[in-house]
Amino acid sequence: MQDLLFLSQRIPYPPNKGDKIRSWNILAHLRRSFRIHLGCFIDDPHDRQYTAKLTEICGGECHFVTLDPRLAKLRSLISLATGDSLTRRYFHDAGLAAWVDQIVLRHQPAHVFCYSSAVAPYVLNQRRIAPSRCMIDFVDVDSDKWLQYAETARLPMRWIYRREGRTLLKLEREAAAGFGAVILCSRNEADLFRKLAPESAAKVVHANNGVDTDFFDPEGAYDNPYGAGPVYAFTGAMDYWPNVDAVQWFADEIFPKVREARPAARFAIVGTNPTEAVKALGTRDGILVTGRVPDIRPYIAHAEAVVVPLRIARGIQNKVLEAMAMRRFIVAAGPAMQGVEPAARTHLRVADDAATFARHLLETDPATRVALGQSAGDYVRQAYGWAANLAVIDRALARLG
Repeated sequence: MQDLLFLSQRIPYPPNKGDKIRSWNILAHLRRSFRIHLGCFIDDPHDRQYTAKLTEICGGECHFVTLDPRLAKLRSLISLATGDSLTRRYFHDAGLAAWVDQIVLRHQPAHVFCYSSAVAPYVLNQRRIAPSRCMIDFVDVDSDKWLQYAETARLPMRWIYRREGRTLLKLEREAAAGFGAVILCSRNEADLFRKLAPESAAKVVHANNGVDTDFFDPEGAYDNPYGAGPVYAFTGAMDYWPNVDAVQWFADEIFPKVREARPAARFAIVGTNPTEAVKALGTRDGILVTGRVPDIRPYIAHAEAVVVPLRIARGIQNKVLEAMAMRRFIVAAGPAMQGVEPAARTHLRVADDAATFARHLLETDPATRVALGQSAGDYVRQAYGWAANLAVIDRALARLG
């Protein structure tokens, strides 16, 4: 069996948040053909318990770097004086760089797979690996996300976010030019990156995210975690700024309109690591902030609607695919739908302002909610299976030789 070096900005297990769901499924797919040598960062102490299991799965050598977000942020500030991107400095680790050198010397991997631009420098600086044997999955165009942050930020953060958008695009273009194949998570993301990096357009392909429809089974027996009353649920990592912005917008501008008509309604914010701002929402009447939960499926299954009020978004939102797989009624803001195929919009409601969002939640009758949920489940099972989507990676590897 050939060796493959897999580098990731976050440990790809357990698959309990957006980027880890994709990285885990790609790693598991590649493990069928390669012995994996995994180098990655751990930014959540809870995930350290999985290192032994992941090492066994990979079959090769693994190197896990503990990442303290506070120290990493301080370290990244150095880049403000050097002209480099914050991201590059944030994920810089001399130990991981030395480990990559040793893996290349000992095992001479047939291929390298980088998951995100953050780990690309470990390969770009590696002279013993032919670029034509390397592949990178940007997932989405992260540089554009920083520019979106800048649109609503105040000074000085507006300047910092715009600067990061520019400098990170420089890194993304450098990585694309130095790798044999470039992958993004949707057709829209791939088209955008081709425009931003026309010199690498011929290398760019897209592999849609998938959803584990066996796990997200709407027929499962899930205990109701809410009790009585209609609940509108949002799921996601609650230390991720676009998610924080989404629940704040829903709580401030949409949920009050819903409560006027349905006083018993509740809003459930379900996900790990809620920030202080998110925790503060939990002190409001009718709003539940759960923090980490052992199983997210009951919170989806027993919600009258899953809400996705994302105003800042890139790529495919796994929370949308998971709710569709669970056959739930979904109301989403337009940015949350950018990464999915246009046909997906016919199986849910889309709203770009607070009044329309609330109206969809209040005026969609029960029979229509059920019908939309059923059609969403059927659609996602047909269009978003992991095996078919990841065949794109197999074809790219075959072209690399």
